[in-house]
Amino acid sequence: MKKDIEIPVSKKVYVAVVHEWNEEFLVKNWNAYIINDRETSIEAVIAVSTGYEGDHKTSTMRHGLGDIPAKAIKKIEMLQEGILAFNNEFFVTYFADNKLYEKRFVFEKNTIKENNFTSLPVMEVDGVLAK
Repeated sequence: MKKDIEIPVSKKVYVAVVHEWNEEFLVKNWNAYIINDRETSIEAVIAVSTGYEGDHKTSTMRHGLGDIPAKAIKKIEMLQEGILAFNNEFFVTYFADNKLYEKRFVFEKNTIKENNFTSLPVMEVDGVLAK
């Protein structure tokens, strides 16, 4: 029965975007990260990202990130400047505590900018957290 189905709620797992210096190309890039602020690791992490604004849509990117230890981060992808004007969505799924978790993280259009920086958990830098 429906009442017997438990749908676990993802907690203490975040997606953030950080503006970082790239030594190789001598430019600042916007990089998306997944943050595991849990006391246990998360396993078989998959992130699916896409950007959209009206009829315009970016390619869908799928990232197999593997396992992420407790209190750790893993880079998902670099975001090009042009897609910051789009809504950027990251759909994250992972296993923890013998359960499958999933959560949709969204950066609304034009919110990825330094004016919206906040202190990020685990990373100890400033960046933008997805809703």
